[in-house]
Amino acid sequence: MKKFSLLLAVFFTASLLHAQDSLTIRKIYDEALVNGKAYESLHYLCKNIGGRLSGSANAQKAVEWSKKLMESYGFDKVYLQEVMVPHWVRGEKETAFIIDGKTRIPVPIAALGMTVSTPKEGITANVVEVRSLKELETLGESVIKGKIVFFNRPFDQRFIETGHAYGMAGDQRFMGPAAAAKYGAVGVIVRSLTGSTDDYPHTGATLSGPGTQQIPAAAISTNAADKLSNMLRLRKLPLVKFYFKQSCQLLPDVLSYNVIGELTGTENPNKFISVGGHLDSWDLAEGAHDDGTGVMQSAEVLRIFKAIGYRPKNSVRAVFFMNEENGHKGGTKYAELAAQNKEQHIAAIETDEGGFTPRGFSFDGVSKDFIKSINDKYKAILEPYEVDKLTIGGSGTDIEPMKEKLPGVVLIGYRPDSQRYFDIHHTPNDVFENVNKRELELGAAGMAAFIYLIDQHGL
Repeated sequence: MKKFSLLLAVFFTASLLHAQDSLTIRKIYDEALVNGKAYESLHYLCKNIGGRLSGSANAQKAVEWSKKLMESYGFDKVYLQEVMVPHWVRGEKETAFIIDGKTRIPVPIAALGMTVSTPKEGITANVVEVRSLKELETLGESVIKGKIVFFNRPFDQRFIETGHAYGMAGDQRFMGPAAAAKYGAVGVIVRSLTGSTDDYPHTGATLSGPGTQQIPAAAISTNAADKLSNMLRLRKLPLVKFYFKQSCQLLPDVLSYNVIGELTGTENPNKFISVGGHLDSWDLAEGAHDDGTGVMQSAEVLRIFKAIGYRPKNSVRAVFFMNEENGHKGGTKYAELAAQNKEQHIAAIETDEGGFTPRGFSFDGVSKDFIKSINDKYKAILEPYEVDKLTIGGSGTDIEPMKEKLPGVVLIGYRPDSQRYFDIHHTPNDVFENVNKRELELGAAGMAAFIYLIDQHGL
């Protein structure tokens, strides 16, 4: 009889907790969807500040405004975290032509981040088209020297999750220019990393190690890439050349900041759950989806908690990281200082895949047993809100340094629907008008709900 009574007590306690969780999550969604502030804040960030490349005046304006925004929400702590960041400047608009005999065909290009300028008169050379770094290596210096290398591997459209296609195609932008320089190339053009066929070149960072020879590198729009590829295939090589001119500069590093807001835990003030995105953006547009939506959603999580009167057991932080796009210095600094301060981090969520319809969360470096346990605990309560896809996967560039510096932290990526993201990623189309208000609010609510569950019941 005593055993039955104990089981009955456990059952009723569990039912009561589930009911309380359901009620709180409903309050979270009601607040986000009826009184949400993320959309109007994003409008200000995009329209009054705009593109926010690390080291720029706009990046500093964004830092100052973000701190005031968090203070206006009444968070327990709001502060800046110093970090030195690169200062790369694009310069005047790039120019490019396909040269077909005596005909010059203008094509859209955008210099890759951290690349160097061409000579003032630009570069004109024959073109060698390759589809991979391996093909470049096979051709070698005898074919590559003195040429412009054209990396033209498209997205693999078979992937349902478009981030996988981006990852598979990305090495030609990240490492292609440095690899081509080793074989004597005078410049590089890279097919934009998108599944769309359009006239918008997609910028993004390229990498070069210390002592690596640097050559000018630019992204070419997918329509232009197809045109150039067809011309190279149909005409004799000497007749088709490429010209481009860009005037980028890499200036000395400058002081910038991560912006951090915190609700201090009532039971465990030195245990932390972080949610964040990156405040910096590329300079071609307003950085709306990449990653204005992410930082505004992160602040919204804490604002929602304040609005519904929820005091977390553990400290919850919203982190606006600086310099994700071309250096990752903000995420590295955050992890270093957390380790120095002996903070215990339970979980960190990054939102950097746009403000589209929420689907769920992915967990970095965990076991299948962990995923089964998470689904057993939380899938049913998240399912009514359609944010219940809990899978093994990546987390995010800004929180990745925490893996080494903060043992025990669980790194989590917020996963919205991916189908439209790489249509606008790193392009002039990344503007406020391409963000849907309700999708943005649903994402903020989904993250707040999941952080509430982690805070209450752990992982």
